[in-house]
Amino acid sequence: MMRLRFSTRSHSPAMLLAMTILTPIASAMGQDVMTTATPTTTEQEEGLTHLSSAPETMTVTARLDRARVQLQPSTGATVHAFSRKALETIPGGDNAGLNSVLLQAPGVAQDSYGQIHVRGDHNEVQFRLDGVQLPEGMNVFGQTLMTRFADNLSLSTGALPVQYGFLQAAVVDITTKNGTTNQGGNVSIYGGARDYFFPSVQYGGQHGKWDYFFTADYVHDRVGIENTTASFNAPHDLSNQYHFLGHLRYTVDENTRLSLIAGVSNAEYQLPNNGGQPMFDQNYTALLPNAPASGDLNEHQKEITDFAILSLQKEIGAFSLQTSVFSRYSSLGYSPDPNMGDLAYMGISQHAERSVMSTGTQSDVTWRVRPDHTIRFGFQVFAERNITKADATVFDANDQQVSIHTGNGRTGDIYGLYVQDEWRPLRNVTVNYGLRFDGVGEYTNEHQLSPRINVVWRAWKGGVLHAGYSRYFTPPPFEVVGGSDLQQFTNTSGAAASNGSSTVKAERDHYFDAGFEQTILPGWRVSFDAYYKIAHNLIDEGQFGAPIILSGFNYRRGQVNGYEFSTAYDRGPFSLYGNFAWSRAIGKDITSAQFNFASDDLAYISQRWIHLDHDQRWTASAGGAYTFFHRTGHPTRLSATMVYGSGLRQDSDIPNGGVIPQYATFNMSVVQSFRDLFHSCFLRTTQLRLDVTNLFDHPYMLRSGTGIGVGAPQYGLRRTILTGISQSF
Repeated sequence: MMRLRFSTRSHSPAMLLAMTILTPIASAMGQDVMTTATPTTTEQEEGLTHLSSAPETMTVTARLDRARVQLQPSTGATVHAFSRKALETIPGGDNAGLNSVLLQAPGVAQDSYGQIHVRGDHNEVQFRLDGVQLPEGMNVFGQTLMTRFADNLSLSTGALPVQYGFLQAAVVDITTKNGTTNQGGNVSIYGGARDYFFPSVQYGGQHGKWDYFFTADYVHDRVGIENTTASFNAPHDLSNQYHFLGHLRYTVDENTRLSLIAGVSNAEYQLPNNGGQPMFDQNYTALLPNAPASGDLNEHQKEITDFAILSLQKEIGAFSLQTSVFSRYSSLGYSPDPNMGDLAYMGISQHAERSVMSTGTQSDVTWRVRPDHTIRFGFQVFAERNITKADATVFDANDQQVSIHTGNGRTGDIYGLYVQDEWRPLRNVTVNYGLRFDGVGEYTNEHQLSPRINVVWRAWKGGVLHAGYSRYFTPPPFEVVGGSDLQQFTNTSGAAASNGSSTVKAERDHYFDAGFEQTILPGWRVSFDAYYKIAHNLIDEGQFGAPIILSGFNYRRGQVNGYEFSTAYDRGPFSLYGNFAWSRAIGKDITSAQFNFASDDLAYISQRWIHLDHDQRWTASAGGAYTFFHRTGHPTRLSATMVYGSGLRQDSDIPNGGVIPQYATFNMSVVQSFRDLFHSCFLRTTQLRLDVTNLFDHPYMLRSGTGIGVGAPQYGLRRTILTGISQSF
């Protein structure tokens, strides 16, 4: 593991054309250990490997990559980077999901459906591919982006510079593999317990001015969604998924490059059952004599995501430009139990579908005015179309089954533009300040002008201090549930929990962050960071009903604060890291989508602060790796990771007043590599791996089924042993 310095229902393909500026690529692109850092642009440039001795194409590629780094500095932000070697060292390696990788960064809390919470926020994490932000999609537990597509990736948090807008709890920037630096192919088969079968293939190459890379996989297992019980195997939990990601680039000349990134994800899930549940009404036993027991329900969900990004990168004297066009289609479809089991236990059975089509453009420009001043400016525009429809069966006041159709569509837009100046008033001081203007015209129409400033001071040898302030504007998810159809369910078993359907509004924050990093010895770094957020109309999300669809709502006031400590050591064949974080996230007065909540809860929360359902007080992660025989052609790598959580929230006598029991899980991996095992010029490295998740088979709960916006109990994965073989060629 490592740390480095730098900061669905019907299938509809999405075509994208993109021209983007790339986010800060990890400033230590070739290093092995994961490190917390707040680098300036100069530090990022120094961290990139110079390829002057490589062929001309690779030299041009490295030069354009350096220029791309300069487009989006992470000055003052807290950045946790994972190099390619780090990604391979994590148990599971490229077979691990992105959420498993990100849990090894400080301040990242684990939740159900593969969700993560960074610094006490719910889902406000944006994903970027080579610096281009992907619009938010519908996926709840689907894994659209694959770890093996990443050459390296970084997680940026804190007081972000102005180029980062919309979703700002964290920025996950993935630097994709390409055919120039990843030539050749790899075929692997991975699997084991619980019918886990995971074949994959990847291939990259370069021909003249063209280079290309693609990867595809298929996943079949019986652990698609978290178990609703503490049992070893989850009831009714089969999933089938396939993914494809591809990257095609054309280097026009030493100053110009075109690139196309495209991906497809299709996933189908059985929803795990929770046995022993009472019927919605005692009369339903007679009204629905053929209804199955709650442990025998047969519910399904399907998620599809297609996307594409077309980008142009250009160097013109003192100017660097990346501009992109992109599109993303995301859909989700829920199928209830065919024997009216949903109606029996929830009072409503519905076929529900949602889809979002997003198309937009992003441009970023760097102007190197003087050695001590670098101006950057750019914009982002998303045009989105959201469609929601459902066919529901409910009981009316006379206990007669009636069908209700609901549906609506909405078109809207999100836009943002920014300008900033990176100023070096002193040799060891960098100040990055700027303004950002954002607006949203969807379910709500709002805008905001947001100032931001960050200061980085190299106070002494090996020591870096940083402090910053950012004003944030976060539009609500476009796929939120509206309240316009509530009246159709009046006096039925599907009636809303309470009245009130105010529109979900944009969140507005004041965010403060400060910290330091110190190099203790060569290869050993420590860091500390503290943050405080004051929120107005804080956005949270919850699952309301049987479909696993997250819907947004606002707390009128919110506060999030915490601190993080991190350390990492990397020297030769040995690497070690540890993270520790404390956080508190609270909210007061729910002011939108009130129909999802009981009247008593609304009354209590309107006058009192409560913990957010995803508030976890203590979070920690750690890991280490050692490579035996690392100087030979047959190295053996042993690695292990640990994740600790003090527990998310659950209801007590007050909403979110209780805490789920704490837990700690340990994972381990053994990887044996053989170079030229078959003595063939065609076959290169052969690799065998053994991975064990939850080594000590500790049953632990992620959700108890109670809490604001919590739909069902979920438990973490029990001990799972997986093996694999891969062959490079």
